[in-house]
Order: sequence, then C-alpha cells, then structure tokens
Amino acid sequence: MEIKRIPVLSDNYVFVLSDTQQKIAAVVDPAVAQPILDYLTQIDCQLVAIFNTHHHYDHVGGNQQLIEHFPHLCVYGGIKDRGRIPHQQVFLQQDDTVQFSRHRGRVFFVPGHTRAHIAYYFPPSTTEETGELFCGDTIFAGGCGRLFEGTPSQMLNSIDKLRQLPDNTRVWCAHEYTLNNLKFAITVDSNNLILQERYQAVQQARKQGMATVPSLLGIEKQTNPFLRWDTPAIQTIAKVKEPVRVFGRIRGMKDLF
Repeated sequence: MEIKRIPVLSDNYVFVLSDTQQKIAAVVDPAVAQPILDYLTQIDCQLVAIFNTHHHYDHVGGNQQLIEHFPHLCVYGGIKDRGRIPHQQVFLQQDDTVQFSRHRGRVFFVPGHTRAHIAYYFPPSTTEETGELFCGDTIFAGGCGRLFEGTPSQMLNSIDKLRQLPDNTRVWCAHEYTLNNLKFAITVDSNNLILQERYQAVQQARKQGMATVPSLLGIEKQTNPFLRWDTPAIQTIAKVKEPVRVFGRIRGMKDLF
C-alpha cells in the first residue's frame, strides 16, 4: 500500500492510499478535492473509499466533489458523526474493521477533539513493514488536538488506546503543527534530551520546507507531553499526579501558549 501525503489549505495534510496494481485508491480526510483528483489522474487510479476521522470541514470539505467524480465510492466515518459527515454510508465504532485492497484496518473510537472522532490503524503485513495510524486531530506530532466537544478524561483515554500500539507505528496526523508543538513541549519537559534533539531536527526540517509527518509512535512516547502524563517531569510541572488532572492542566497550558 502506497501512501501519498498531500499538503492542502494552510497546514492540513490529506493522505491517499493506493494500490496501483488494482488501480484503486482511498483517501483519509479530504479537506479539498482538486489536489486529490490531480494525483489520482497521475497514478491512474479510481477512488473507492473516503475514510473520515471526524466531521470538521477541513477534513470533509472535499467529500461532495469526490462523490461527483466517483459516485460508487464508499464514505466511512464514526457512528456518532451520523448527519455531520457529507454522504457518509458506513457508521463505525470501536474495533470495527475497514478494508482497502489486501489491507484490513482496525477502528479506534477516540473522542476528545470531537465527541465522535475515530482513528484507523492498519497493522503491518510483514515484519519489514510499519503499522499505519491515521489519527486525524487526536495525536499530533509533538502534541494533541484541542478539546472542542470532549473532556480531558475522554482525550486521555483515547490517546492511551493509541499509545498501546507498537513503537514503529507511523503516525499520520492531519496538520503540520509539529514545530509549535515542540516549542511548547520544551517548556514542560525541558530536561528531556531526546525532545531537545527532536526540536533541533524539526527546526532544521521546517527551515528547509520539509514535512514532519508522519512521525513514529515510539518518538511520540518519548517526546510528546500528551503521551507522558504518567512521567515525573510532566507531573511536576502539572503539580498533580492524578492522570486526568495532569493531562487537563497540560492541555490548558497549551491552549494559552
């Protein structure tokens, strides 16, 4: 399965999954349609599925136009997003599966950013491959999504589900927020040498116009404060130890950063 990262809008990423042998493709969170249509023409593939993680317009804005070009494709989304995702046909919940080509993905229900957010995880087919996690606005490289409809408890539980996945899982988050996220992370985890090295590397990458997505889940576990609520460094900054309160305080600090 090939994965193409397409930058759109100001900082969104759209991900196109393709099987060029079967000449089929799927797209995750199409914010807009035209760059996807251009890429599909380039690789000569038909779009068969849209995998939406949640209903926000910068994740579903291209659904209508893509349906017009590929009327037989199938639109997937969370069961609690019924009525909020354009043309949604399949309503998914925790541990459902989705199929693309020979790859079967597992669905995670991850409320927090929204009340209905889901993520898609495609495990590796061989020992040489990585797992692929499409997590929308739940985990970002170096951060996590704002809590628009959910609670700190929900988001902590959602991220905890995802951080159980293997360290070599690639994290395909939907925005290029990494540099700003790591600027904040340094302020709450300043003695983390791995974080310091990552911050330097990301600064150089962004100066050169390079993308920082995908990241690896193992790196997120070591450097992302929103996956580290149970570490002494983060607990000290939060001045509490109870996980939900730690997470909530760090999220509140980031909101004001």
